[in-house]
Amino acid sequence: MGKRRKPSPPSRARLAVLTTAMAGGVVLTAGPAQAEPTPSLASVKEQVDQLNEEAEQSIERYNGFQEKQQKLQGEANRIQEKVARGQEQMNQLRTQLGAIAAEQYRTGGIDPSVQLMLDSDPSGYLAKASAQNQVVDSQAALLRQALAEQRRLDQDRAEATATLAQLDTAASSLADEKKKVQDKLAKAQALLNKLSAADRAKVNAQEAAATRASRSAADRTTPTPAVPATGRAATIMQFAQAQLGKPYVWGATGPSGYDCSGLTGAAYRAAGIKLPRVSQDQWNAGARISRADLQPGDLVFFYSDLHHVGLYLGDGKMIHAPRTGKNVEVLPIDAMPYVGAVRP
Repeated sequence: MGKRRKPSPPSRARLAVLTTAMAGGVVLTAGPAQAEPTPSLASVKEQVDQLNEEAEQSIERYNGFQEKQQKLQGEANRIQEKVARGQEQMNQLRTQLGAIAAEQYRTGGIDPSVQLMLDSDPSGYLAKASAQNQVVDSQAALLRQALAEQRRLDQDRAEATATLAQLDTAASSLADEKKKVQDKLAKAQALLNKLSAADRAKVNAQEAAATRASRSAADRTTPTPAVPATGRAATIMQFAQAQLGKPYVWGATGPSGYDCSGLTGAAYRAAGIKLPRVSQDQWNAGARISRADLQPGDLVFFYSDLHHVGLYLGDGKMIHAPRTGKNVEVLPIDAMPYVGAVRP
C-alpha cells in the first residue's frame, strides 16, 4: 500500500482569516453575495418628495442669486461706462495742459503747477499754488477742472471695484446653489432608479395621468369663483391656463417651461405688472388677502419659508408649476401647507 499524503498546512493568510472569524463569532459560509433589496414604492416616494421640496427651496435661492447677479452686472456695466467717459474727459484735460506746457517751454520754462498736473495726482496742490501765486486764472480754472475730474474718476473706479467684488460673490453663490439643486435632483433620480420595473411603471403611469389631467383642465370650464375674474385678473388667468401641461423647468420663466415663481411672474407680466423674481419677495409685492376674500389671480403661498407660490383659480383651486418631472397643473390649495395670499 502506498503512503497516505498529509494535507498541506493552511497558509498564514488563511490562518489569519480563520482566527479573526472565530474571535468575532463570524460564521463563514460559501455562496453568492445577497443583492440589495428593492425599496418599496412608498418609501421611495416619501424620500423623493422630500428631496424635491428641498430642491425647490434651493431653486428659489438660486433665482434670488441670479436676480442679484443680473442687477449687479447691469450696475457694473453702467459704472464702467462712466469710468470710461471720465477717463476720456481726463485725457482731454491733460491734452490741454500739455499744450500749455509746450507753449511755456518755448517761452522760457514750464509753470510748476502745469508740470505737476501732468506728472502726478494734483490733490492738494491748488491751495499751495494759489498761496504762492504760481498760476494765472486761466490755468487755475483748468487745473481745478482737472482736479475735480480726477476725484470723480477715482470714486467711480472704487465703486466699480466694489461692485465687481459683489458680482464675483453673487456668481459664486449662484454656482453653489445650482450644484445643490443638481445634487438633490440627482439623488431623487437615483432613488427612482432603484425601484422595481413594476413600480417604475406605476410612477410613469401616474405622471402620464397627471399630465393628461393638466392638459384637459385647460379645455374645461374654469371653476366658478366667488368673484368672477375681470380686467387684469382675467388676463392673468387666461395666460396661466394657456400654460397648463407645460413642463416644470427650474430657473425658467417661460415660454416653454416654468418654475413656480417663474410662472406667476410671467402671468403678471402678461397683464403689464412686474413681480419680483423670487417667491419670498413676491409675498411682499402686494396686500395680504384673507382666505375668505380670495379672487382669481391672487398669489397663494405655501410652506413656512414661502418657497412655493401659485395663482388662485377659484373654487379652492390654483394653477401652479409643481416640481421637476411634473407639469403646470390645477391643484387644490389644500394639497400643500397653505400660508396665505397676496394681491399685487
